[in-house]
Amino acid sequence: MHRLNVKLVNGVQNFAKGSLGKAYHQNKWTTVAFSTQGVRLSQAKSDSAASKPDRLSKKPPESKGYAANMFRGQIVPEQCFPYPDVLSPDQQETLQMLVSPTEKFFAEVNDPAKNDALEKVPDDIMENLKEMGAFGLQVPTELSGVGLNNTQYARLVEVVGANDLGIGITLGAHQSIGFKGILIAGNPEQKKKYLPDVATGKKIAAFCLTEPGSGSDAASIKTRAVLSSDGKHYILNGNKIWISNGGFAEIMTVFAQTPVKDPKSGTTKDKVTAFIVERSFGGVSNSKPEKKMGIKASNTAEVYYEDVKIPVENVLGGVGEGFKVAMNILNNGRFGMGAALSGTMRSAIAKASDFAASRLQFGRKIETFGAIQEKIARMAIKHYVCESIAYMVAGNMDRGFSDYQVEAAISKVYASDAAWWVVDEAIQVMGGMGFMKETGLERVLRDLRIFRIFEGTNDILKLFIALTGIQYVGAHLKQLQAAFKNPGGNLGVVFSEASKRVLKSVGLGGGKSKALDSLVHSSLSTQAGHAAEAVELIGQAVESVLMKHGRGIIEEQFILNRLGDAVIDAYAMAVVLSRASRSIEKKLASVDHEVLMTKVFCNEAIERVRFNVNGMKAPSSIENYKIMSQISQTICKNGGVAHANPLGI
Repeated sequence: MHRLNVKLVNGVQNFAKGSLGKAYHQNKWTTVAFSTQGVRLSQAKSDSAASKPDRLSKKPPESKGYAANMFRGQIVPEQCFPYPDVLSPDQQETLQMLVSPTEKFFAEVNDPAKNDALEKVPDDIMENLKEMGAFGLQVPTELSGVGLNNTQYARLVEVVGANDLGIGITLGAHQSIGFKGILIAGNPEQKKKYLPDVATGKKIAAFCLTEPGSGSDAASIKTRAVLSSDGKHYILNGNKIWISNGGFAEIMTVFAQTPVKDPKSGTTKDKVTAFIVERSFGGVSNSKPEKKMGIKASNTAEVYYEDVKIPVENVLGGVGEGFKVAMNILNNGRFGMGAALSGTMRSAIAKASDFAASRLQFGRKIETFGAIQEKIARMAIKHYVCESIAYMVAGNMDRGFSDYQVEAAISKVYASDAAWWVVDEAIQVMGGMGFMKETGLERVLRDLRIFRIFEGTNDILKLFIALTGIQYVGAHLKQLQAAFKNPGGNLGVVFSEASKRVLKSVGLGGGKSKALDSLVHSSLSTQAGHAAEAVELIGQAVESVLMKHGRGIIEEQFILNRLGDAVIDAYAMAVVLSRASRSIEKKLASVDHEVLMTKVFCNEAIERVRFNVNGMKAPSSIENYKIMSQISQTICKNGGVAHANPLGI
């Protein structure tokens, strides 16, 4: 299970190796900073803004991301409205030429049940996939790949996800992350040397990060690479666990600690570096395939490195830059999971609805019962949201935007949670038949369980979503704090930021309920108002928790989880409103159906946002979090359930 988790809480991306910003805490402005060593708090320096004019002349970085700006209570529509339409006629034609044979292959040639039973992808199927170009979908054509953009790739991944998640992991571990580092961070020589072989499937790739003692806390990896005395090689020692394709991958992106000397201070400390490792270097071995709950057709193994000599030219992205490389790889590939799982959901919904339309109980088809209708409707709504987000992120990537890490994380979390729920409900609709192997849903449910864990557990990613947004807010609060030291000379900053906060604190400065009216079709104006309200509620909540907790916010995971949930819902509202509005404009055949799903989702999502925002500050909620913490500690100390059986025996 490639790259199960990545370190996010104590410093993913080193949280930009900088400060969260200035937060007003206990009557003092303080700096909250995230680093790989944790969190630190320091009082603001006494120097005045007037003595350091550059502080205010350098504006904090401005994000065009819709999600990032929600944390400031602002709507920046550029990356959400209108819904992206990025394929040229030629690209659409190319995609159609690829989709049809791919669907035919999975319908007529591949047997997912057989692959699951064999616990491997058969050699003939692997060869067929290679001939189809499935191992190099996004590699440029001049380097033997298919040359697809992200949106085209998403559509083909959706076909795979609808049919066989075991094969999906084999392909994804290879190209979505296995050699993705070479594609996005490799130098020209590395690309020319390695991409043709991996694109054709001549050599399979793997992503090697997770270790026995390092899952979510990726910075704690123990695998080490030390420069040889002649300076020509790094000597690699260590081991990685749960590596997809680990039993047969010939090319690996491996992350290891390396000693790095700071040119300024002269001190040396360990930093993570990414390496391109070939099995042919020698010293690389692996365990037998792991026995797993699901995705059994995917090879998962432990990989060992013993005195592996890696040429210095195989450093990927620079010495000590491995964390950045890993995060870029994962951020760049997460949208693919949303696309794949939207395919999984589409397939499950088809099976459940076909069954409901033919199954008779109490003299009626079960599709006529309200209980079944609600299940099928909610399944379809979740699929619509998941699919909409996946193609929104892919489209924005193709439009050249680079600030999409929060949206990509949202896509992964929503897709993996929704797919699990949808397939579980599909089984419920089909009753005993759904439980049988014959329908294939029990295999799909087993396969799905891992998606909420790898590429960053959903729990960790929700914290990542919340803390990344808070960091962005902090940068603006930092500038505001400096401006207040010399308000006369910085009226622009004071009035642009502070006045918004003052007005909100006294119940003024609203009007956001109409903020999306010009972007959303008039038939969805009520729901547009809900989406705008969600953004304002999130902005107010973020400011409130920063003022209350300061640096301590990183430890308030009960609160951060609810902020993450609220942001996911708020972003999803905007995305489906954007997609449905485009469907209305284009007069698509499914437009009425899409509008109905959008209305239900937004009407319910705003209630969840209100609930979660309230849960970040309500005294009763805060008290419950303290109680739950105590309950959990008691259970863990007891080694299990701490209350006695009611019979006392």
